[in-house]
Amino acid sequence: MAYVITEPCIGTKDKSCVDVCPVDCIHGKDDDKMLFIDPEVCIDCGACVSACPVEAIYADADLPDKWKNYIEINADYFKKV
Repeated sequence: MAYVITEPCIGTKDKSCVDVCPVDCIHGKDDDKMLFIDPEVCIDCGACVSACPVEAIYADADLPDKWKNYIEINADYFKKV
């Protein structure tokens, strides 16, 4: 299981989650619309969930159906890097 950043992050990109991540798995460039969690590096600690001011981060098993596609969006981001 990994955590996933979803639609509420788009346009917000508050980096509070980045600051609390113990393994530095949350990334996004200045021109990206949102931040992304690398599922290969995420250790499932959940520290990012409470740090997110827009409630955009979910455990992949707990994702609302409308945002299931963000599992692939987050993973694909790191395939390009």
